[in-house]
Amino acid sequence: MHVKFILPALTEATNPYWRPIKYSLFPPLGLATLAAFLPPDWTAELQDEHVEELRLHDAPDLVIIQVYITNAFRAYALADWYRSQGSYVCLGGLHVTSLPEEAAPHADSIFLGPGEDIFPKFLRDWQQRQARSRYVAPSRRTLAGTPPIRRDLIRRELYLVPNSIVVTRGCPHHCDFCYKDAFFEGGTTFYTQPIDDALAEIDRLPGRHLYFLDDHLLGHQRFAAALFDGMQGMGRLFQGAATVDSILRDNGLLEKAAAAGLRSLFVGFETLSPANLRASNKHQNLGRDYALAIRRLHDLGIMINGSFVFGLDDDGPDVFKRTVDWAVQQGITTATFHIATPYPGTAYYQHIEAEGRLLHQRWNEYDTRTVVHQPGPHLTATQLKEGYDWAYREFYSWANITRASLAHDKLKHQLKHFAYAGGWKCFEPLWNFMIKTRQLHSMRPLLEAILARVQGARAIPQPAPADFIPLPVLPG
Repeated sequence: MHVKFILPALTEATNPYWRPIKYSLFPPLGLATLAAFLPPDWTAELQDEHVEELRLHDAPDLVIIQVYITNAFRAYALADWYRSQGSYVCLGGLHVTSLPEEAAPHADSIFLGPGEDIFPKFLRDWQQRQARSRYVAPSRRTLAGTPPIRRDLIRRELYLVPNSIVVTRGCPHHCDFCYKDAFFEGGTTFYTQPIDDALAEIDRLPGRHLYFLDDHLLGHQRFAAALFDGMQGMGRLFQGAATVDSILRDNGLLEKAAAAGLRSLFVGFETLSPANLRASNKHQNLGRDYALAIRRLHDLGIMINGSFVFGLDDDGPDVFKRTVDWAVQQGITTATFHIATPYPGTAYYQHIEAEGRLLHQRWNEYDTRTVVHQPGPHLTATQLKEGYDWAYREFYSWANITRASLAHDKLKHQLKHFAYAGGWKCFEPLWNFMIKTRQLHSMRPLLEAILARVQGARAIPQPAPADFIPLPVLPG
């Protein structure tokens, strides 16, 4: 049997907003995780359309396609094509779970919810010619016994940091606008790998850099502490994501992470408005001292990628300048801005739809850089789009890169910040050229030479100096 796994591009390569470097940072792992369940005598291939052109003149026995909202129409077209060629086609992922009735006509089977608890059952049924049209993840979910990811199917040379890894699933919080919250609905919403499996996966990855794709790496304190303890002495350096409240907890976990090699953290500040936080059910940020969280990270030499959402109901025309000014004053190294987007299956979508504020359901435009619903009472759609575009230009202006750099109290940190943010601002045409010529991997030594480790104000045990690439989340 031959199985083909496909991740369609989130936006078409002909789109004027296509940004190759954004989708070449690291390999997604969902499909490679499912591939590990295949019988050993089956052949398999995995294609990520973000980094390579799809080969469509084939006829696999089984085709598995992962569907997000902005690649849904592309995914359906691919599914229809392969079904017409006689392949058995399965669709799964966030969008399929949110809108199963929309996806079902394009597939022989659809998967709803996390795939680790679905795919083995499907494979058994399919081999017996008894496959069902719909598989739903059970309420009790586990990663125990999950085989190692099929990394042999990933074309490492096409990604800037090929060592992506996921050691947890879901998130302990339930923000109204979070797309993934709906994916885990109906069962366990946050769970971890067995610690020995997580450390074994890390140990088998070549090189030093790791990119944790977990939604909340610090979300399970006991697991995270054991993970960072186990990583001591591995010489690893890594990036992850966490919440403001987890950063502020004085439990020693952040220090353990820094000692294990944490050098860059994606933090969901989202909004400076308490009213927006309450309305979004983001209570983990309410009453938290954002500035103190930032100081804690900077003291440990950890760079910050800050996430912000524009267009929530309490936002007015001044939200863009207030947010950019604050981020620059705080010395945040990189920022990713989003236009509030109501994803199907979320409480935010239900709220916007009930008020008749959806502008359309062209899912390919639900990309957080396009206005797809009428914003709240204080903003027009035009103001929201223009303000979003202005925020990116202003934050990444040379004047603000300089100001943000000077917010740090150590010269080395100032120089690192300036080189890092400035390099990403002006080198993107070079990144795009290297991607198109399949030479992206050759850029790593240059980045390693430019981006030295930041020494924080607080002394902590550190691995030896290393060639770490603390990646930003790029605009748009």
